[in-house]
Amino acid sequence: MAAIQPNTDLYSYDIIVVGGGHAGCEAASAAARLGMRTLLLTMDIQKLASMSCNPAVGGVAKGQIVREIDALGGRMGIITDRSTIQFRMLNRSKGAAMWSPRAQCDKEQFSRLWREELENTRNLFIWQDAAEELLFEEEEKGSKVCGLRTKMGVEFHSQAVILTAGTFLGGLMHCGERNAEGGRAGDAASHGITECLAERGFEVGRMKTGTPARIDARSVDFSVMEVQEGDAKPSKFSFSADTQPVSEQKPCYLVYTSPDVHSTLRNGFDRSPLFNGTIRGIGPRYCPSIEDKLRTFAEKEQHQLFLEPEGRTTNEYYLNGFSSSLPQEVQLAALRKIKGLEQVHVYRPGYAIEYDYFPPTQLRHSLETKLVANLYFAGQVNGTTGYEEAAAQGLIAGINAVRKLRGEEAIVLKRDEAYIGVLIDDLVTKGVDEPYRMFTSRAEYRILLRQDNADLRLTPLGYEIGLVTEENWQKFEEKKSLVESLISFAHEQSVKISEIEGYLKRNNFEPLTQGRKLYALVSRNEFTFNDLIEELPKVKRFVTQQGITQEIIEQAEIQIKYKGYIEREKLLAEKLRRLEDIIIPADFDFMQMNALTIEARQKLTKIRPTTIGQASRIPGVSPADINVMLIKFGR
Repeated sequence: MAAIQPNTDLYSYDIIVVGGGHAGCEAASAAARLGMRTLLLTMDIQKLASMSCNPAVGGVAKGQIVREIDALGGRMGIITDRSTIQFRMLNRSKGAAMWSPRAQCDKEQFSRLWREELENTRNLFIWQDAAEELLFEEEEKGSKVCGLRTKMGVEFHSQAVILTAGTFLGGLMHCGERNAEGGRAGDAASHGITECLAERGFEVGRMKTGTPARIDARSVDFSVMEVQEGDAKPSKFSFSADTQPVSEQKPCYLVYTSPDVHSTLRNGFDRSPLFNGTIRGIGPRYCPSIEDKLRTFAEKEQHQLFLEPEGRTTNEYYLNGFSSSLPQEVQLAALRKIKGLEQVHVYRPGYAIEYDYFPPTQLRHSLETKLVANLYFAGQVNGTTGYEEAAAQGLIAGINAVRKLRGEEAIVLKRDEAYIGVLIDDLVTKGVDEPYRMFTSRAEYRILLRQDNADLRLTPLGYEIGLVTEENWQKFEEKKSLVESLISFAHEQSVKISEIEGYLKRNNFEPLTQGRKLYALVSRNEFTFNDLIEELPKVKRFVTQQGITQEIIEQAEIQIKYKGYIEREKLLAEKLRRLEDIIIPADFDFMQMNALTIEARQKLTKIRPTTIGQASRIPGVSPADINVMLIKFGR
């Protein structure tokens, strides 16, 4: 237990973070570790970084984001590794750019570890209460946030505020005809902040998300279900040596709906708040409720569901794919039509939740609001969905709030540097018309933004910022050197035909007419480094002597096999990045550019892009408009 530093002024801080979810925890941790006196205001200290929905971290594109958070010095990857109960690398059968790590977590342990992390972070203080009003002061160039007032009437002052309120602002939960205020089951909604910001001129919208029933494992017949095991040789999220891969894994289970299940659910459609107009918020297209699936895919006779354990020591299971806001008796009746769930007992039914958000085109790329200085938004208040997207925004907001107070330039990740850069750029330039979820398809440079090279891309920046420790930096330098050493060895090492004849015959490969360099063999799809290590004593000897790990072997092999694709994508990124270097003056009047279309003038005036590159991604700004702007601002 770390000794607490004296808190000389209980009511004054450099930075206040509102909300103790995934965004808030990363923001508070980053700000405090960068030396700022930071207050984390949370409604329930027992539920820091609570996994309110599925008990898992990562997945397609989301796993890449978590590895980027870790490379920058964030904490999500480390805490995930320490609470993992199953690990899988998704899409292994596809190219390396599609590989995505995913971990089932012990949700209680995940939250407990986050609390332990935050309580023992120097410069970080926690206060349990609800924010009710933000405080502002007027300056010559506009207003600036200067603190907040809580529900209990306590007034805190600060130089910056990061709002990460999740689904709590105006939260309203729905289950059939019944609804109740709340940010999630068992927790109150938050009021006052939305109204306060609306009065300041912020645009406010409503979104909706949902969650499924929680299942009591004692009432489930797992013997009739398909078992989903973790990887035989599990990996992990964090690049640091502070964590190890999970040693004992728990399985998940695959089940299916049926026409009988669908019929039962449809009988409750007339009482669905989703269909009768009760819910007005926009729901997630890519994570729909079960009733949404039945209406959208009416021809399908079954849908895949996953039973996922919520921890090592609990009987509670999460039924992934069965989110619902139908009446609880309809949900239960339908669940009991699923094979293996005939006698199911639920801990609580599924429900939908509506909440306030602020369209993210009101933000700068630093995540600071345009209307109020030193006020930052991160997470679901920006219209995103998912722990990983929230945590990434929280980390960037925390970093940039610190840098703003120090008079330093904001960190803005480019689209070819990180999925986090794609995420934030999409939010700020395109806005959202539904809860935003990251997919690999949203990134133009997927081959560059792989999960395996997140540390090579971002650890130098994390070290420069001050979040990557000296110890982890030295380990990163060592790994980078070993990867380069193995690639260099492959370039230099010749392989005779006689050395690999047996390997070729055993695998029915075409015989080689002459010897090859090891590099050339690895670049061919039929050869892997691991196979050649086992086949060639000199390669095995080099690997052993150098202390080269499987992680380094995998990284070197990917760089060799995908070299042509990587170089091609780098060249394309460099060409397009030139548009990012053409600056648009902050006070430029787009409405005076008559050569632009009216829609382009309106969109550009609203969003205020800072570069031609950003302007090119705004919906409604055409290539012709960009050409006009290049003539005006180009060089």
